[in-house]
Amino acid sequence: MKTAVITGASRGIGLQIAKTLLEKGYAAVLTARAKSEEIRELETRFGSRVAFIAADIGRESDRRSILASAMESFGGVVLLVNNAGVAPRERKDMLEITEEDYDYVMDINLKGTYFLTQEAARQMLLAGEGRIINIGSISHDTVSLNRAEYCISKAGVHMLTQLFAVRLAGKNVKVFEISPGVIDTPMIEKVKDKYNALAEKGTIPAKRLGTPRDIAGIVSAIADGLLDYAAGTDIRCDGAMHIPVL
Repeated sequence: MKTAVITGASRGIGLQIAKTLLEKGYAAVLTARAKSEEIRELETRFGSRVAFIAADIGRESDRRSILASAMESFGGVVLLVNNAGVAPRERKDMLEITEEDYDYVMDINLKGTYFLTQEAARQMLLAGEGRIINIGSISHDTVSLNRAEYCISKAGVHMLTQLFAVRLAGKNVKVFEISPGVIDTPMIEKVKDKYNALAEKGTIPAKRLGTPRDIAGIVSAIADGLLDYAAGTDIRCDGAMHIPVL
């Protein structure tokens, strides 16, 4: 039985990825700061194939606990999905962002992702196989002036993906990035009306917001090994929003 670690699994994209992989027969170590009712439902449905650990990936001790749990519960990890991420607590003009604002986002979105990936990669190298999927964002190259720290963190994840992809490609450990566009999750609840209006007027050519299932479907294909020779690829999942239109 293959084991996946999914961070930020309590809701939204992470929760749907967890459901999809469990339905495919994976065992799963699910992490979040707190256990949600949805995770409890997964524990009831999938029993011993689910292990939950409360963790903040911005903390070294928590990152180590995540991978220790994978080893203790299931003998290791062959698939890591780095989904955990935070939006700014408050959207501010970039000239008003404080160091505290910056560190809050960067510690989780970039530093935590980097060092969890590093530790998982070491385990995968010993096992001789593995896949790592980073959930990035179109914000790695799409400017939002009222959340600069988030854009910077996702630009870092984009380069992180390429670095690990090159370092591990010859060792049977494949690294990918999925860059969602505007996805209908609790993260965008406060600005959902704005994004729906953008979709309706064609800023999102698909004329709809994305869904967690859109992302989970790509994760499923990667997990099945269908994209292995495309390691290092940034898969844009944004309803064609990233394409310049004259």
